[in-house]
Amino acid sequence: MRAAWMLLAAAPLAWAAGPLELSLKRAVEIAVSPEGNTRIQLSGEALKQAQSRSAQARAALLPDVAASVGGQSVTRNLAAMGISMAAPIPGFQFPTFVGPFTTMDARVTAQQSVFDFSSIRRLQASRVGVSAAKSDVASTEEQVAAQVARAYLAAVRGDADVETATANVTLSEAVLKQAENQKAAGTGTGIEITRAKVQLANDRQRLLVAENARRGAHLGLMRSMGLRLGTEVILTDKLEYAPVDPVTMEQARAQALKERPDLQAQQERESNARLAASATRLERLPTVAAFGDYGSIGTGFDNALPTRTYGISLRVPVFDGGRRDARRAESASQYRSEQARTNDLKEQIELDVRLALDALRSAEDQVKVAKEGLGLAENELTQARRRYEAGVANSLEVTDAQTRLERARDNQTAALYNYNVARIDLAQAMGSIRRTIQ
Repeated sequence: MRAAWMLLAAAPLAWAAGPLELSLKRAVEIAVSPEGNTRIQLSGEALKQAQSRSAQARAALLPDVAASVGGQSVTRNLAAMGISMAAPIPGFQFPTFVGPFTTMDARVTAQQSVFDFSSIRRLQASRVGVSAAKSDVASTEEQVAAQVARAYLAAVRGDADVETATANVTLSEAVLKQAENQKAAGTGTGIEITRAKVQLANDRQRLLVAENARRGAHLGLMRSMGLRLGTEVILTDKLEYAPVDPVTMEQARAQALKERPDLQAQQERESNARLAASATRLERLPTVAAFGDYGSIGTGFDNALPTRTYGISLRVPVFDGGRRDARRAESASQYRSEQARTNDLKEQIELDVRLALDALRSAEDQVKVAKEGLGLAENELTQARRRYEAGVANSLEVTDAQTRLERARDNQTAALYNYNVARIDLAQAMGSIRRTIQ
């Protein structure tokens, strides 16, 4: 299924034939595909870079083998090299200038680290770095999922606001028609018709504003998903109240500390810094390496003779001007910095959980109050219109009831939106947003 979303995200032109029906789940799947949101792509590249650095660290512990073939024509001034010999035979002069002569050398060289704890620690640190990069990918997916979920909810709210504004316009048109009928029957006045027209004009203005806001919300959703902005979508999910399983502060905090991928990534970065600091300290130890070469050398291939060299080298650090001590101090400081970041993130996680739980409880109460208020406002308007039609009330009572109904509708939309956003915030705080959206 993941491959299918990759194809969808990579080929938006396939949707040009018709609108794309988009649920919240599908929107998130498209956004977190490798070709979706830009942040997902960047985190994937960061993982590849970490894997490459690990391969480089491993190379320091593997044999280094090279082959070479060379030939040269040489002349030498022996006197310039300090070589001066008396002639052993009278009448014979030892030459000062020799050459040209040709040498050919075909050789294979190899070097292998035998004892280097510092390189071993760096390899361990690089592997932890790869693990941290994988956790960063998971953390980015959670963040992108939350971002897309909020953008989707904003777009759904835009749709709901347009529906509400349309319903308000329809209601204003009905009230205007009622006022005109009352005036035609001789029980109404012109001011009542004017008042109804003013209300209708205001509602049409709000409808235009809601339609523009909806277009902006849809564009924001497309941008967060990594889709082309010209893609036409139909949102299949609506603003609804879905109860959340009760959870205590302690349970939510424990789950967050266990599952939050950003905390896992930070803890792995701390481990990486600790291993890197250890690798720097181990640079004080001697290192042992084996080396060797084998090849043929001569004036040509026809008279070349095999030669070889092999041995073991011991390198003992003595003094490097203080560079090694400076690196140790720097790596130790980096480790302490990562420890501080880990502790700070844990505190931030607890704050996120507390705020999300408080917001969710408040949003639940808002939904209940808004539902009750909407029912009362609808009942009030019904009674006001009946009273107006019966001639025992004027249109001002109807207009007031209509205004309160519009406010109640807006309150219900806002309450449902806040509740669903609070659910997303809590799921993100607990590190379970992908499961929540499923």
